[in-house]
Amino acid sequence: MDDAFALLALADRMLWITALVAAPVLLASLAVGLAVGIVQAATSVNEQTLTFVPKLAITALVLVLFGSSMMALVSDFAQDIFAQIASVSQ
Repeated sequence: MDDAFALLALADRMLWITALVAAPVLLASLAVGLAVGIVQAATSVNEQTLTFVPKLAITALVLVLFGSSMMALVSDFAQDIFAQIASVSQ
């Protein structure tokens, strides 16, 4: 029963880490897409590249700004997983 609880706790933590890593990129892309969509609706300009290029630029900017903290979260989680694997195998 303890192993099942530990596995569920690990899965829960994994989902939270995934959400924390994905959230900045997704929220920034959503905000830019919404802003560009409103501008397109107001001006009746329906060009596909007008939504793609700003989303690409903001995604790159967010990854540059928050990439190190995202990788720190993922690497800390990976180290914890490997430490737990090592403790279970002994």
